[in-house]
Order: sequence, then structure tokens, then C-alpha cells
Amino acid sequence: MVVGLGNPGPTYAGNRHNVGAMVIDELASRTKSALRTHKARAVAAQVRIGTGPGGVPGPSAVIAVPGSYMNESGGPVKALMGFFSVEPDRLVVIHDELDIPAGDVRLKLGGGEGGHNGLRSISKSLGTKDYLRVRVGIGRPPGRQDAADFVLKDFSPVERKELPFLLGDAADAVEMLVTHGLLDTQQKFHAPAAAN
Repeated sequence: MVVGLGNPGPTYAGNRHNVGAMVIDELASRTKSALRTHKARAVAAQVRIGTGPGGVPGPSAVIAVPGSYMNESGGPVKALMGFFSVEPDRLVVIHDELDIPAGDVRLKLGGGEGGHNGLRSISKSLGTKDYLRVRVGIGRPPGRQDAADFVLKDFSPVERKELPFLLGDAADAVEMLVTHGLLDTQQKFHAPAAAN
């Protein structure tokens, strides 16, 4: 199950904090699927992610965005996992990350939440931090701007030009994670740019 975090409604749609939900939209577009309202307070779709050997469709997965506010993401995620019988080790959460340079994508299993309320809510609801994260770099706020204000602002015009590439990279990372596993994907996405 691949979950992209964000806040609901048009007010938040372009916020940096909603980049996880934007990646799910990119995956839905790639898989030609429509996210439908689910009783778990989320929108979700059953898809095949990525491409397997010989060009066959990749593994079956559920892609979803919680319909709750970010700090209540855990409830919908847990309910979806129960509905689709998904264990925490098969969960991938896509989220914005202040501690990663804007435009970079990093992956990890478990670890701390770095003050991210969406991750904190999921960890609390699941009773574990051991799930996969695709961390989409948005960089630190400029000057003395508060981090909470920064993540709830829309991407700047300059960032918006780069956004399709960032969403594409993050979606590529999800596809590779699902088809090739964490280690191979980390090696590709954590390598210096010259190596790609």
C-alpha cells in the first residue's frame, strides 16, 4: 500500500505539505486509474505499480490519500490497511521532508518522524515506526520563516517549474521500491547526481 500525505481541500492543494498527495496523483495518472472515495476516510485505487521483467505489469498495490487533516492521517491509514489486509512492512508513506534539499528524493525504513505530524499520527495508530518512507525534499524555510508556515505555503513560481520533475522522480522511486526493493532504490536515488 502506497499512501501520500497531505491536507484535504482546495485551500491546501498546492502546499509543500501536500507533495505526498501530489505523487499519488502522478501514480494514478501513470496507472490510468481513478482514486475513489473509500469508507476509511480516504481516496484509494487498486493498481499495478511499475513494470516487471519483460515489460509485464508490476505488483498489485493500493494507492491512497487520507481524507483527514495531516495530523490525523493515522486513523484512515490504519483503516485502509485493515480493509486491504496490509501489514506495516508493506506500507509505503510518501511525505514532504524539510531536512532534505528541495528537489531530492530519499528513502528509508523506520526511524524518527522528524517533527512531521502525519508520520507521528501513523506511527501512533500502527504502534510501530517500521514502515517505508519516500521522503520528498522541500528544503528549509528561508531566513527566519517558521517551518509550520513554510510547509503550508504553495510552492514558489520557481519551484513550480521544477515540481513536475520532483513528482516524477518520487513516483519513479515508488515504482522501483515496489519492484526492486529498498536497497536497490536507495542506491539509485541516494547516489550523487553524476552517477545517475
